[in-house]
Amino acid sequence: MENFIIGDPLSLDRIRGVLTRLEDTIIFSLIERAQFAQNPRIYQKGAFAELTALGFHGSWLEWFLKETETFHAKARRYTSPDEYPFTCDLPAPVLPPLKYPKILHPNKINVNQSILSFYVRTIRAKGITGDDEFEDDGNYGSAATIDVEVLQSISKRVHYGKFVSESKFQDNPAAFIPHIQERDRCALAGLITKPEVEKKLLQRLHKKAVTYAQDFAPDGEIMRDANGNIGITAKIDVDGVVDLYESFIIPITKEVEVDYLLQRLDGLSAEDIENLKQRRRGAV
Repeated sequence: MENFIIGDPLSLDRIRGVLTRLEDTIIFSLIERAQFAQNPRIYQKGAFAELTALGFHGSWLEWFLKETETFHAKARRYTSPDEYPFTCDLPAPVLPPLKYPKILHPNKINVNQSILSFYVRTIRAKGITGDDEFEDDGNYGSAATIDVEVLQSISKRVHYGKFVSESKFQDNPAAFIPHIQERDRCALAGLITKPEVEKKLLQRLHKKAVTYAQDFAPDGEIMRDANGNIGITAKIDVDGVVDLYESFIIPITKEVEVDYLLQRLDGLSAEDIENLKQRRRGAV
């Protein structure tokens, strides 16, 4: 969870820093996940009689998420404005809530079910390879533990789009308000999309994935094959990780950003909206 009490949580430099750190987290989590087989059984609903006996009829991963998030909820994880659970009906926190500043406009956007569905169908294959699509090593607990870490990291990265939208909205509300009122998704997407920034992101991501996937000798030197080529860990599909961002994480983040903007004026009076049009961040 970010410390939202110190500094400006809507500073674009701060937001970029968070998103850049999450790139590292996602890549390293995929590398960790690659230690184990794909274990497709853990993604199949009703595949474990032990869970059915407990009255749970979802998949092993869904059960793992529920149990993990139940504990995290008690520790008030989901009271933080940058954390979103995959599980409904979680218990109340044991600890008293922290007093976060009002950062985001009230909204109910949570795309975790889309993230989970995509992960089960596609993402786990981006960084995990094996001789057999149905490779199974029995490490169901270890595999699911890392799956949860990957999912939570992607969720945080995607939902951080709300902070991006709020920051850009506050910089110039008048540029956004007419398109929000007209429900013009394309125009709003155009205001928040920076193709050059996305291009640099994907280039940086590729370099990171290649670097982190290298094998290192005991002395810290990069290992090379007989021809002097750098050794890349076979279980990490570098291009697949980049494609994961390009084809899923970036597009669904944009959806969150636009959906947030479409709710940005909810509950505001006509006078409030007119006052917003006159305001720019930093103006007195």
